[in-house]
Amino acid sequence: MLRSLTPDLSPWRASRDFRYLWTSGCVTSFGGFLTLVAVPMQIKELTGSSFAVGLIGAVELVPLIVFGLWGGALADALDRRKLVLRAEVALGLLAGLLLVNALLPHPLLWPIYLVAALVAAADGIQRPALDSLLPRLVPHQHLTAAFALRSLYHNAASVAGPALAGVVVAFAGVQTAYALDVLSFALSLLLLVRIKAVPPPTGAERPSVRAVLTGVRYAWSRKDLLGTYAIDVCAMLFAYPVAVFPFLASELGADWALGPMYAASALGALLVGATSGWTSRVHRHGRLLVAAAVGWGAAMALAGLTEHIGLVLLGLALAGGADEISGLARSTMWNQSIPDELRGRMAGVELLSYSVGPQLGQVRAGTMAGLVGVRAAVWAGGAACVVAVLAVAAALPKLLAYDDRTDPHAAAVRAEHERAAREAAPTT
Repeated sequence: MLRSLTPDLSPWRASRDFRYLWTSGCVTSFGGFLTLVAVPMQIKELTGSSFAVGLIGAVELVPLIVFGLWGGALADALDRRKLVLRAEVALGLLAGLLLVNALLPHPLLWPIYLVAALVAAADGIQRPALDSLLPRLVPHQHLTAAFALRSLYHNAASVAGPALAGVVVAFAGVQTAYALDVLSFALSLLLLVRIKAVPPPTGAERPSVRAVLTGVRYAWSRKDLLGTYAIDVCAMLFAYPVAVFPFLASELGADWALGPMYAASALGALLVGATSGWTSRVHRHGRLLVAAAVGWGAAMALAGLTEHIGLVLLGLALAGGADEISGLARSTMWNQSIPDELRGRMAGVELLSYSVGPQLGQVRAGTMAGLVGVRAAVWAGGAACVVAVLAVAAALPKLLAYDDRTDPHAAAVRAEHERAAREAAPTT
């Protein structure tokens, strides 16, 4: 019973490279939050304009989409470790440019936007390689546990990172935040260079528009995978009300609760990650995904229907926990059943699905709040999420039928893992 409620550490014990990758991600997650808080704060100080702050999201979106898809093709054609390293160097240099600009007697505004766009492009190239690298470092049977451990540090950083960043920026300035982020990239590189080479599969397709389209066609042909993308977009589009949190806090007479509202979902996800041992024994990941997405929408509806701030925070925490389960189910399905030669491009498609959804959700929440009120925008969005998820599940029965013990795609990937392990084993 205790083992089922604690994280499964099998990937940590089984793979030295996973330990390096996990520690690197932990370092850069906390460093990234320093810059995430420092950039809007610096723009606010330079302009005093909320529009100027919001423009950061606009300059990031297109590079993230374009380079995310291209990065997926690169990840399938090149050594994924080298691609991650090169992107990490680029991200570190860009953090350095923010530091140099902040140290000027009169910091400039335009370099901040330029760096934000370039960071989105570098992140779009790195993330597919990073996501598709993990299944090459961890035994097939430990994939769910590996994603749970990775989400553990991400959620811990989501809870503690903004608070730490706020203290650093307030007492030491944005220059210190940028300097610490540069340091985090340096430490990360020292860890990543120790990971073994991960060459592309034999006969890998060269990166091209045609290669990108091959990945998109494969995603369309797999209706179970298509269901995971569709449900993620539905969940974020209808039930991602972060944009209206300041207005919801004011309407409830609890301006003090704005910070806890931002942290509540991450805290719920962190608690699920810390008790995620049971997820390694799940086989019907499609059903788990649907149930978790319904839970996400229902919890958001609870947060919008209640007038008690404690119940609002509870609803947001429950939503975060459900989203964590949903993410584990999606990640496991993707990496259990996608062939290695397509995994990078599928990671690019995944990046597209979980980047666009929250952006559209922000627009939906803000627009609907102006039409029907803040609380209605939250609870109605949650209810719409439940309906949309159930409709997708009904329209794509292969999603509910997915079982990693019998799915032919998962069986083929498992056989390839076993073959690669036999070839890598030392001979006597």
